[in-house]
Amino acid sequence: MDYMDEKVKNDLSSRILMALVLMTFCIILLRESAGFMDPKAKYFSRHELGVTHVLVTGGAGYIGSHAALRLLKDGHRVTIVDNLSRGNMGAIKILQDLFPELGRLQFIHADLGNAKAVNRIFRENAFNAVMHFAAVAYVGESTVEPLRYYHNITSNTLLILEAMARHNVNTLIYSSTCATYGEPEKMPITEETPQFPINPYGKAKKMAEDIIIDFSKTTSMTVMILRYFNVIGSDPEGRLGEAPRAELHEHGWISGACFDAGRGIIPGLKIRGTDYKTPDGTCIRDYIDVSDLVDAHVKALAHAQLGKLGIYNVGTGQGKSVKEFVEACKRAIGKDINVEYLSRRPGDYAEVYSYPSKIRRELNWTAQHTNLQISLQIAWRWQKSHVNGYGPPTIVS
Repeated sequence: MDYMDEKVKNDLSSRILMALVLMTFCIILLRESAGFMDPKAKYFSRHELGVTHVLVTGGAGYIGSHAALRLLKDGHRVTIVDNLSRGNMGAIKILQDLFPELGRLQFIHADLGNAKAVNRIFRENAFNAVMHFAAVAYVGESTVEPLRYYHNITSNTLLILEAMARHNVNTLIYSSTCATYGEPEKMPITEETPQFPINPYGKAKKMAEDIIIDFSKTTSMTVMILRYFNVIGSDPEGRLGEAPRAELHEHGWISGACFDAGRGIIPGLKIRGTDYKTPDGTCIRDYIDVSDLVDAHVKALAHAQLGKLGIYNVGTGQGKSVKEFVEACKRAIGKDINVEYLSRRPGDYAEVYSYPSKIRRELNWTAQHTNLQISLQIAWRWQKSHVNGYGPPTIVS
């Protein structure tokens, strides 16, 4: 009797063990089979003839969301990866509403500083190209938190490159900046202008460029680096706009400060630096409309050739002073703005504007939206109806 009981027990234990093994196998199979778990996933996990699948990092941000919108309008398949530390889920929802069809758009909430997460994203998706926008991007903030900038920009870019190499994704469009040039001795800036960045943001971006360029020399990867200047404007149809978090307003771009003053969020505009060696003493910058900037990225993608390294300045070629910008902003919003003049901001430079002949010649790109006031008027329309950013709408008179 004892022998029979023991045999029954052993038999039962064996069956339980076998059942557990089978369950474990099924769970692994289901996890790996994204298409079984989610019908949408199968579109993103395989290559499809005639469809370009683009990974847009930082696609919930100001520039990244506009780029995703353009890519989707042009018929591309888009995966957005963003940790939402600076981006807006509201922008993602707008894109999802505009393009609800299966296989058009997916959003992945992930941190590009997490190597396991990055590798899994590449393993589970069949990308043809990467547009890498994701980065912290405020000059003033970079002087206060330099280590954050060096880590975020260089380390995350390195992880992206490693994942691209591991999973045979051979096209990278890298969103860089004119801040890598620092304060050149001669204007305008060409792609051959020596790079001597003077703030952690520009230095980190140059480091990331160096990593990308060095790596590209050892592979057949296509790399297009776009160094762009000061971005303004928003979607002409009013669907997307610039909505930085409240705590970032003090570090933000001048257009945001002008709009905040126009909406009464802040009492006035603070201009830092009036003793630069420029005609009116304020900084001179090259202001580029976000629609033009996105168009440059799309043209870079279209002209990507296997093994090619392209480096391009993306600007209008026209320098405007901060004082000129403020006057254009006043006309755009139809209001006067109180202006307070302060000492220089650490890490700023006097004059920066581009000579965009190379991108015109090689990519057939030219800035189309060069009227500063009109670009600001378009952005102001969005700002007036989005006092809370992508939150509940509130109209400003």
